[in-house]
Amino acid sequence: MTALRFPALAGLLLVALVGISRPQPVAADTPAPAGFAAFVDDYYAALFAWEPNQATYAGIHDFDEKLADLNAPNITHRADVLKKLHERLKTLRAGKLTADEAIDAETLDHAIRAELLELEVVRDWKRNPVVYLGKPAEGIDMLMKRSFAPPADRLKAVIGRLKAAPQLLGAMKTNVENPPKEFTDLGLIVAKGSVSFFRNDLPAWAKDAAGKDKKLFAEFEAANKPVIEAFEAAAKWIETELLPKSKGKYAIGPDAFVKKLETEEMLDVPLDKLLAIGEANLKRDQETFVATAKKIDPKRTPAEVLATLNEDHPKPEDLVGATRGTIERTRKFLVDKKIVTVPSEVRPTIAETPAFMRTGGFASMDTPGAYETKATEAFYYVTPPETEWEARRKVEHMRQFNKTGMDIITIHEAFPGHYLQFLYAKQYPTKVRKLYTCGTNVEGWAHYAEQMIVEEGYGDGDPKVRLAQLNEALLRDCRYIVGIKLHTEGWTVEQGKKFFVEQGYIEPETAFQEARRGSYNPTYLYYTLGKLQIYKLRDDYKKAKGADFRLQTFHDEFVRQGGLPIKLIRKIMLPGDTGPTL
Repeated sequence: MTALRFPALAGLLLVALVGISRPQPVAADTPAPAGFAAFVDDYYAALFAWEPNQATYAGIHDFDEKLADLNAPNITHRADVLKKLHERLKTLRAGKLTADEAIDAETLDHAIRAELLELEVVRDWKRNPVVYLGKPAEGIDMLMKRSFAPPADRLKAVIGRLKAAPQLLGAMKTNVENPPKEFTDLGLIVAKGSVSFFRNDLPAWAKDAAGKDKKLFAEFEAANKPVIEAFEAAAKWIETELLPKSKGKYAIGPDAFVKKLETEEMLDVPLDKLLAIGEANLKRDQETFVATAKKIDPKRTPAEVLATLNEDHPKPEDLVGATRGTIERTRKFLVDKKIVTVPSEVRPTIAETPAFMRTGGFASMDTPGAYETKATEAFYYVTPPETEWEARRKVEHMRQFNKTGMDIITIHEAFPGHYLQFLYAKQYPTKVRKLYTCGTNVEGWAHYAEQMIVEEGYGDGDPKVRLAQLNEALLRDCRYIVGIKLHTEGWTVEQGKKFFVEQGYIEPETAFQEARRGSYNPTYLYYTLGKLQIYKLRDDYKKAKGADFRLQTFHDEFVRQGGLPIKLIRKIMLPGDTGPTL
């Protein structure tokens, strides 16, 4: 399970571009400068002013002392700004654009419509407390762990964000009403994790950052105390006031579901056909899973074979060390077999997932932003079980990190998955492609990588490796179907959990976490959907190239385009192609 941080950004490059050092939002009554490049500058300037965490993540540090202001009038204003930008973009698209500009303009058209859909139709800001609860720790964590400036300077920015945090939590209490219980439950987890972060992790870092500057540390303590109190109050409010009133529906409905896929992934497929594609792929993977399990042990059921595989896992305290061992194996295979060019010798830092980020995932990649020139640290996070969990739940959690499966997780998160995407980002050709991404590309590529690398010989034909890969594929296949069912056919989270267990061989606790994720991440079908689109693109690219086709060339060309929807990647890699993406 991946939680790559990309709210609307690819956040992946190590070079800065001229002309973006101090972006400012365009006032509604200011005449718009001409030209597409100016529009791109203004779009991202407005985005970063609206959501300062995204600016920090991108490597732009002019907003490091600020947090988003999500009071209702500000949200209305943001929607108005987007509509004005959209009208301006329509005019530009009706004129003459270069080929690259046309691709980028289509990308931003969809990005604007996707955000408006979220603000005005889906409206998670009215029904999901995590929208507010996650921002303070997330924004401060980025300032702590990336050394783009001296620690004392970063501490000053931290203090600025601390001062803004209580107001953000106040907006949550004003805006959120009648949320789904699933969202409130998750909000309570994030709130309690944030209390721990601000009470323990942050002060320890701040003391070191302040050094001998006692006045600076005192200023930090004065700003941090109200935040701890605000999160404690928020946790109590969620548990005692919000939870009893949490009777809302998480389903966004068929129309919004289809529109999300159209605006975010550029997918234009009827819902019934989309579901049929997912069900057919699940059936194929199930059949292959059963056949592979028989190769391992024909006397046991597939579930029993998988259970045997899953029992071979590290202890929680050994998880980071065991993950570290997978990096070199997977990277070496890429180089030796010429699967894809690896453009750097730098490895990611492997660490436990910070407490405030533990919302049900197992592993994630957190990379530096597009304009970050100094803080080049990339973090490969793995999530251990919580100490307060009962023994059975801990064991179920750790089974996901079985010895064979951990290699597949690293293939997804690092080589040749998300970390390789980060390493390639310096080759992204335009500003938009350095800052924008979509799930079917980013997650689709990482999921494609799991299957592709095994097909190319990783594991030397060991059926256990193939079974581990298929186990991950079945998980994503179930997400595909459960997401559709939860949001368009009235399924409950319990029904989703049952589907994961029965159709995907998923542990019950993990199945619950996966189904609950579908309640707030409706279109998490983008893993399988993207994988299928990439395989089709590869087949079509191979036909076009004929005898000149090289797998490494295809992979290099794909990853260096950035995180665009596959429909646009096809336009770039197959000039003149008008075929479907599926």
